[in-house]
Amino acid sequence: MAITKAMATSLAGNLKRVVGMPLVAVLFSFIFFFTIPSCVSQLTRLEHQVKDDGSLSLLVVGDWGRRGHFNQTIVASQMGRIGQELDIDFVISTGDNFYDDGLKGPHDPAFEESFTEVYTANSLQKPWYTVLGNHDYRGDAVAQLDPFLRKVDSRWLCLRSFMLDTEIATFFFVDTTPFVDKYYTEKSHTYDWRDVSPRRAYLANLLKDLENALRESSSRWKIVVGHHAIRSAGTHGDTEELIQHLLPILKANDVDLYVNGHDHCLEHISSHDSPIQYLTSGAGSKAWRGDTKKYDERVMKFFYDGQGFMSMQLTSTNVEVLFHDVLGEVLHRWKVSKDLHSSI
Repeated sequence: MAITKAMATSLAGNLKRVVGMPLVAVLFSFIFFFTIPSCVSQLTRLEHQVKDDGSLSLLVVGDWGRRGHFNQTIVASQMGRIGQELDIDFVISTGDNFYDDGLKGPHDPAFEESFTEVYTANSLQKPWYTVLGNHDYRGDAVAQLDPFLRKVDSRWLCLRSFMLDTEIATFFFVDTTPFVDKYYTEKSHTYDWRDVSPRRAYLANLLKDLENALRESSSRWKIVVGHHAIRSAGTHGDTEELIQHLLPILKANDVDLYVNGHDHCLEHISSHDSPIQYLTSGAGSKAWRGDTKKYDERVMKFFYDGQGFMSMQLTSTNVEVLFHDVLGEVLHRWKVSKDLHSSI
């Protein structure tokens, strides 16, 4: 079911008059309640309007939730500064939102200590579109999907898999943790597999729904977001399960960018056999200095093993991606034109 801004605003206004709830909180509660499908049959679809000039700007951060430690607060401060400069429309979180083992439940104080009390800049008081990471699955994964969290902080919107439509781009958010075989066999951690079992059926439905959504999309830009990397020179490296199951669908449906976290670094990898660009933004707090793998220099465009985040600016014809370090300085800039489909 598609929820338009007009529909949400109309109902939110009525509810505000009736129950006195803040408009934004009502709107997001409405979106969440009415877009959760009763069965796994299609991706939940949300909508976000572009600016009046037809552009869109956003920040991407991943692997961050450490109650402000490991420079999370400093990264957040610079996100606020860059967010104000770009007048961002929203933030994307690539998962591992709460360390080390997710949330204990919807009332866990870690939610406010790692999110609300850290990302305090005015420019960051925008929607946060969020996926789960493997560390989130080590706790109460369902808690992060709970509408109660939006009563605590109305910015928060976390679903397993969904799509976000704008007038110039569609973002497809994919729940990647259930793809990874080792999480089902390792003895050192337990995972919250509620609502994703039986695994084979869950993944088959997810891949089918994603493929259908990508095929039916007429967006100028198709951007897929997941926690795990498809291509990475970081400590985790390539995710073979995603290469096998997810990547063929992305290639067949003209996806432009795959954006992820998981490896605690910033990186940009291109492709030999498709236009897809692989962008990692998983440096929101603790980073892994020096923990890298050798990678094909022909496709490795940028790698940084420190803390930081990514910004993105889109129009109907261009996308510009910037990687920022812990002080907000630009480390790498990449721009592509849809008309030419060549990078600068």
